[in-house]
Amino acid sequence: MSQLELDPVTAPVSPPRRAGRRARTSVFWLALPLAVTAVAVFVLPLTGLLPDGGQDLDATRRPPAFLSGGSWAHPLGTDKLGQDLLTQFVSAGRLTIVIGLVGALVAIGPGTLLGLLAGYFRGWVDRVISILIDAQLALPFILVALAIIANRGSSLPVLFLVLALTGWAVCARVTRAATMAIRERQFVVGLRAAGASEPRIVFRHILPNLAGTIVALGTLQVGTAILVESALSFLGLGVVPPMNSWGSMLASGQDELSQAWWIAFFPGLAITVLVLLVNLLGDALLTHHDPRKRRR
Repeated sequence: MSQLELDPVTAPVSPPRRAGRRARTSVFWLALPLAVTAVAVFVLPLTGLLPDGGQDLDATRRPPAFLSGGSWAHPLGTDKLGQDLLTQFVSAGRLTIVIGLVGALVAIGPGTLLGLLAGYFRGWVDRVISILIDAQLALPFILVALAIIANRGSSLPVLFLVLALTGWAVCARVTRAATMAIRERQFVVGLRAAGASEPRIVFRHILPNLAGTIVALGTLQVGTAILVESALSFLGLGVVPPMNSWGSMLASGQDELSQAWWIAFFPGLAITVLVLLVNLLGDALLTHHDPRKRRR
């Protein structure tokens, strides 16, 4: 046997293939804790295992169970009204995750559509949409949020409107660049030569090729939406009572840091870890769907 012949079992895997495997493995191990978190947040309240979340003025500012003076009756402690923090934490986590998912959808929808139109039709359509993108990116999101909330008040629909207006531009810019690359491929040229209509080419052929990029962008936008909501809630402009999110829990605990630091610590830690995992998952998805980003 020639020395150049290799056993198929022991043949070395090419660097791009190894990179693809690493990307798929990263996606799995990052999606797993996010899925477990979502299941725990949405399923745990149905089990009846959570402590009573009502007020108990005889148990105010109780520390977590792992600290001196704590009790497993309140594993994460209590707040200044004696309410169990674990119950609040799980309830607020549901709303935070929903806001992240819906906020990503309302931003990725118009962003993808405008980026798709700009990247395919080019010309004046591209110029107008590009000017809108640049104008939106130049505006501080907090000014946009203040203007809208001052006019419409604080509510979930208004919050979703803010997330849509502050998030679509990034999605449009990335989608536009990806569409410009796809429109020059041979299959698009062939479709034009065959007489396919422009809407058919855009929505039946180019849009499916952007699915991986859109999913990755949507994942990254989830983290952005959670951060924006947390920042607005911290300023008193986001989620308002009786609703509760991790951002509003963080805001309610800022005045208690010297006496009961755990009130703000746990929601702040949850926001940090969740956004970090979501952003890492988004990066892994981008790497998985774009071979040019894979590390050799």
